[in-house]
Amino acid sequence: MDLHNRVRGNVVRLAIAQALAGANSTVVFATGAVAGAMLAPSSALATMPVSTFVVGMAAGTLPAGAIARRHGRRASFLVGTTCGVLVGLISALAMYLGSFWLYCAGTFFGGMYGAVVLSFRFAAADGVPADRRARAVSAVMAGGVFSGVIGPQLVSATMDLTPPHAFVATFLAQAFVAALSACVLWGVRLPKPQPSKDAGRPLAEIVRQPRFVTAVICGVVSYMLMNLLMTSAPLAMRICGISQNAANLGIQWHVIAMYGPGFVTGKLITRFGAPSIILTGLALTACSVAVGLTGVDIAHFWVTLILLGVGWNFGFTGASAMVLECHRPEEKTRVQSLNDFIVFGLMTVGSFLSGGVLTSFGWNTVCLITLPPLALAAFCLLKSGLGRKPLPQSS
Repeated sequence: MDLHNRVRGNVVRLAIAQALAGANSTVVFATGAVAGAMLAPSSALATMPVSTFVVGMAAGTLPAGAIARRHGRRASFLVGTTCGVLVGLISALAMYLGSFWLYCAGTFFGGMYGAVVLSFRFAAADGVPADRRARAVSAVMAGGVFSGVIGPQLVSATMDLTPPHAFVATFLAQAFVAALSACVLWGVRLPKPQPSKDAGRPLAEIVRQPRFVTAVICGVVSYMLMNLLMTSAPLAMRICGISQNAANLGIQWHVIAMYGPGFVTGKLITRFGAPSIILTGLALTACSVAVGLTGVDIAHFWVTLILLGVGWNFGFTGASAMVLECHRPEEKTRVQSLNDFIVFGLMTVGSFLSGGVLTSFGWNTVCLITLPPLALAAFCLLKSGLGRKPLPQSS
């Protein structure tokens, strides 16, 4: 019973921390391209702050995994929240000084924080029976529903509090929320890393598993395309004459759609299998692109972002569940951090492309370039077979 209560308490704390820490990335995505356009020496660089956020995510995954292996996951969480405080303080200073490159440095720390936050989903599975791990992962990700409200409302309430320096108060509030998340994470009680003579199989052997390759491809495509469209949408709305408040609401509903299905995604994965849920997610992402191509008024942008959010949830949660089926307990931190490193490393491609493609070719082109990766992921998933049995796991 004590173990059950501890595991449940961890999941609750991680879900709350997901809500608070998830607001970090929501603030960056809601303001990054707009603040970048205000500060950048060229309009083509407007989305670079969001791109450096993604680079920070890629750069933070392997160090976060190394800290977790040596000192435990909680130590990794607290290092991450320190980065979360830094992103707020540095970004506030950058907006006050009008420094584009300092702002990019701030969002880089935000990305490192985001890398640690995404490890919450794997931490939730620690100590959970194998048949309930997908539910634990989706329960923590469901906490992000509240980040979809906290982040955009934080921006709307604070962006004009320090004229003529927009967003200064927003980023100071972001630093405070990160500190609050650290307080929540302090109470997480996870198994301490134990020295083991058996380090598991070599990574080269693990990554050659067809199921792992498929999981990584689907995770990369789900996250990269979501990031590409979400990064471009606020700036595209501004170009189309839509207000910042309307753009904030669009991002709010997008983030709610990203995490809202988490209340049921785990159950769906248990019932239908991760590959089927991933395929559904890819189909929903394709639907979001189709809506984006049909118009550029508020309704089109909002429906595009909502469908995109649900598609990301199914695709990325399903891919994460597949990764959990590809490793043994002693291999988990190495395999999970490698998966995230590959996902976020390749995601930088979409992030860096977004600003230049949008300003040079327009919103329709941004939507169209998502179709080949979607087709590739669907092909790999179908070719790999939907009925493969997972690797046996110990509790």
